Amino acid sequence: MPAVVITKRLQTCLRVSTFGSFVPQMAADSIIVFFDLETTGLDTTVCDIIQLGAVCEGRVFNVYTLPRRALTQSATQVTGFTVTPDGLFLRGSRKQTTPLRDALNDFLNFLRSFGRPVLLAAHNARRFDAPVFTRVLAQNSLLLEFQQVVCGFLDTFLLSKSLYPRLASYSQEYLVQTFLGESYNAHDAVEDAKMLQELYRAWKPHPSNVLRSTFKAARVY
Repeated sequence: MPAVVITKRLQTCLRVSTFGSFVPQMAADSIIVFFDLETTGLDTTVCDIIQLGAVCEGRVFNVYTLPRRALTQSATQVTGFTVTPDGLFLRGSRKQTTPLRDALNDFLNFLRSFGRPVLLAAHNARRFDAPVFTRVLAQNSLLLEFQQVVCGFLDTFLLSKSLYPRLASYSQEYLVQTFLGESYNAHDAVEDAKMLQELYRAWKPHPSNVLRSTFKAARVY
């Protein structure tokens, strides 16, 4: 599939760019929600979601789910998550978990609460977050409901490469350090989403750049 798929609805979603006081909005009736997933591994065809975090206009969504698959060693090292018979732990601290389908429905309700079409933004969305999330939604018979709320995905990795083609790295941590002069708690879904929103504010991208880094909210393989 091409890196960017543009539908008539998505063109409408991205026709005008305005910047509100809190979060950039794409057209008068749509809004960007920045999100991130922490998972049991990097295989998009089988990994389970452990944490789903999102931010928009100062509003925060955060949920943990107990995975069925074991975490890979590298996932544990990077994220700090472990699973024992007693539950899900983050660096030794037990986390309250929500059944996966309930967590997905809670997130859909969070997106619906904005009352307008949503453009979901994630760093490396095309290769990772979108394939994982749309697969899990489809497995739980929620993809159609998702498509009724979300008009597309925005990949900020592709966007950053389009805006700044000569950078040494396009990892989110490097971008945050370069453009915001900060370090942060990377690989926490909420913190990643917050920093992504701050990067977008700093970049103030033209709608044409955003459009080239956007693709439809369908099952991604």
